Amino acid sequence: MASRSASPLVHPDAQDFDLIKIMSALTDPIRLSIVLTLAARPGLACSGFRQDLTPSVLTRHFRVLREAGVIRQHDQGNRRVNTLRKEELDTRFPGLIDMVLRENTDQITPPGDADCA
Repeated sequence: MASRSASPLVHPDAQDFDLIKIMSALTDPIRLSIVLTLAARPGLACSGFRQDLTPSVLTRHFRVLREAGVIRQHDQGNRRVNTLRKEELDTRFPGLIDMVLRENTDQITPPGDADCA
């Protein structure tokens, strides 16, 4: 199945993960809330996130997380499904995601109805 987007989704290989890019991606509260939500609800489609944000803003946040290697996205029909790359991140940076989740579990944002590309 072809991607919905004009250009393919960029997902770095685990050996190419850059700790500075990952930490930079996680400093934004919206992106952090996306990661926390995905940890609790793996495989959530874009439509399951933050209805208080426009689709274009949410798309930008997903792109930053994806290009840093924090999440993986794939198209499933007309939905874009998101997963946290926890196992790959744990292999490259052991304990990093567990620490992020442990320190921020009180900040999980309830899902909404926004969509992303």
